[in-house]
Amino acid sequence: MGQEIERKFLVVGDSWRQGAQGELMCQGYIPTQDARTVRVRRVGDRAYLTLKGPAVGLVRPEFEYSIPVADAQTILATLCQPPLIEKTRYRLPLGDVVWEIDEFLGENQGLIVAEVELTSPDQAIDLPAWIGAEVSYDPRYQNSNLARHPFKNWND
Repeated sequence: MGQEIERKFLVVGDSWRQGAQGELMCQGYIPTQDARTVRVRRVGDRAYLTLKGPAVGLVRPEFEYSIPVADAQTILATLCQPPLIEKTRYRLPLGDVVWEIDEFLGENQGLIVAEVELTSPDQAIDLPAWIGAEVSYDPRYQNSNLARHPFKNWND
């Protein structure tokens, strides 16, 4: 079974931008009735369908499949709940891990979140100086929730 183990953090400052390579992404979510997630993502000339189950701590089941870009475009336009998530994802290898920094655009502009995928929930990692508060357990920062409740509408 595929699984995702990740921690999320807010980003402070701009020092992370040195050496980071960015790629524009567009993704949408097909509505579900519980903690399960169905996501369609387009990244350049690639597209993916991702299914995620409910999280237990930092761990959740995850299955991802390549799909034709034309299918992804149609699904994003007709089946996904607006607004779509638009972001630039930067990948930054540091030590034994690769940080993914998402700089959100559109309805979520102004939000920058860093994620790191782990091999186990208790894996020790060194936190770079540009890492702020951890938001791993705050559901507001899940992309599926940002599609339903965009950052620009938050009051705090």
